[in-house]
Amino acid sequence: MDNILFQSTIFLAAMVIAVPLSVRLGLGSVLGYLIAGIVISPILNQAGVDPVELQHFAEFGVVMMLFLIGLELDPKGLWDMRDKLLRLGTAQVLVSTVAIGALAYWLGLSWQPALAVGLIFALSSTAIVLQTLTEKGLLRTTGGRSSFSVLLTQDIAVIPMLAILPLLAIPSPAVFSPDGAIQRPSVTAAAAEAQEAGMSLVDGLPAWGVTLITIAAVAAVIIGGKYLTRPLFQFIHMARMREMYTAVALVIVVGIALLMVLVGLSPALGAFVAGVVLANSEFKHELEANIEPFKGLLLGLFFITVGASIRFGVLFSNFAIIIGLTLAVMIIKGLILFVIGWVYGLKGRDQWLFTLGLAQAGEFGFVLISFAVTQHVLSQSLVEILLLVVALSMLLTPLVFIIYDVLSSYISESGETEREADEIDAPEEIIIAGTGRFGQVVNRMVQAAGKRTVVLDNDLATIQLMRRFGYHGFFGDPTRPELLHAAGLDHATVLVVAMDDKEDAVQLVAYARQRRPDLHIVARAYDRVHVYQLYQAGANDIVREMFDSSLRAGRYVLENVGLTEYEAHEMEMAFYRHDRQVLRELAELWKPGTPLAENNAYVERARELNNTLETALATQLDAAEAPLEDDEEEDEEDHASPAATPASSKVAMPE
Repeated sequence: MDNILFQSTIFLAAMVIAVPLSVRLGLGSVLGYLIAGIVISPILNQAGVDPVELQHFAEFGVVMMLFLIGLELDPKGLWDMRDKLLRLGTAQVLVSTVAIGALAYWLGLSWQPALAVGLIFALSSTAIVLQTLTEKGLLRTTGGRSSFSVLLTQDIAVIPMLAILPLLAIPSPAVFSPDGAIQRPSVTAAAAEAQEAGMSLVDGLPAWGVTLITIAAVAAVIIGGKYLTRPLFQFIHMARMREMYTAVALVIVVGIALLMVLVGLSPALGAFVAGVVLANSEFKHELEANIEPFKGLLLGLFFITVGASIRFGVLFSNFAIIIGLTLAVMIIKGLILFVIGWVYGLKGRDQWLFTLGLAQAGEFGFVLISFAVTQHVLSQSLVEILLLVVALSMLLTPLVFIIYDVLSSYISESGETEREADEIDAPEEIIIAGTGRFGQVVNRMVQAAGKRTVVLDNDLATIQLMRRFGYHGFFGDPTRPELLHAAGLDHATVLVVAMDDKEDAVQLVAYARQRRPDLHIVARAYDRVHVYQLYQAGANDIVREMFDSSLRAGRYVLENVGLTEYEAHEMEMAFYRHDRQVLRELAELWKPGTPLAENNAYVERARELNNTLETALATQLDAAEAPLEDDEEEDEEDHASPAATPASSKVAMPE
């Protein structure tokens, strides 16, 4: 018991110290976990803790991660990925296996262990890559989706790899048993253990029997997820105990993983299939909320064990060889990935993300190496070097993503953005830059009023989708001066800035204000700080994207707790006017580059203004109870100026 508490304290303390520091320095959480493992490895050695043993337990975090990823995909989304799974992923696995295996053969290994080495290093790290892509918001990019497709293909490929490795075994010499009988090593240690424990549903079956049992297990996961989840959650709901939802979520994932192990499949693959089946379930968000904390902790533990498993004694005694092999593997895989990405149409940032992100070895490499040893495919001396190469390549991966971040600032985002911008042949008096959800609503409303617009966006897919629904837009980067002038900037009346990128939006407002001091600029802001930036850049009307909808929601709340519709409306208007006044004053105190919490004048004035809010609202509520005639006169005064309407959260006034 004491030993368990000691280990838990060491691992948790390493997490809470190293990871926040790593994230604060911009290195990402994965590198923080790996460094934490390296730092505590001497302590674990002194305590007699084997990180590799813990690694097998922590790998369940990968299973949970793939389950959560499956929840984000519906079967249609998975079907849409079939081309990348079958072509992109398969090409990467096969070409990488052959190339790295050829290098191992050239370095002196016989063809059997050389092929085994190729199989091991053809795999990439699902845990590190997906965690980093998610943190950086890159999973939904073209490069991120392509990387995920390859990783999923690799996870599936582990199954045939485990079947191939025993065929590569080097025959062991015959030995004599104590009774004089001749014997040869046969079954693996893992197989013997499974046989002894009776934990296999396919052991001893013919090939057709194994196939039937495997298909039945996958079918059970699909059918159970579709038809048994609802009754199970309804049954659990009867207890009305929050912890039961967590328990049932864990039962689903752990049970599916166990079933996959019993039939010889990858538990991660089974969990992913279950996640896809449950993607359209009404319990999807409940499952996500309950699994996410366990996934994060187990993945963190896995990364720590990877760092702690690095044997520095072996590393330093073979330093040049191990570093050279690590870099050789990553460079070969990187070149292969670059060519494959180019062949399948990846360009710009997407191609580099695909290339750099998957160049490492993966956690399944540890599994294959251990299996190859028990099958007498690899020697123990070679295994120690291979384990270090796998671990070091994973350790270097967060650094590679940092290199990608640097490169991405100098290269185009994708092949789409490299396409020539559309030629604008009909400039209009209203220009809308950006046509996401916000810009689309503005455009539809303005056109419905009979006004013509010029819509610009650098997302080709969005422009094409608009055209399918009858709305005309032009592809191109709205921040490019020549495109703006072609759209009619010199003669336009209104410019609407509805771009997702905050910096691009500020840059566009500043340029438009410089060229057209008389132009009316309506800009969407992400948050208060973005409001201040747009205010200084020269926007006239600044609309915080969530503000007006939040006001409406607050009004509905008041209407359902005793206030009349009129009183709730007046409270909404009072809050709007107070918040607008607060933003006006605080915008003058805001200092670019200084965090709000460190701007003493800003903080002090914000606290003073917030203290007046309750008084202002109480006064407005009293006024709402006054005779209706007085209120109507006040409303006429309020609406006499366009600046008083709640249609937008205005901050800046026209110059």
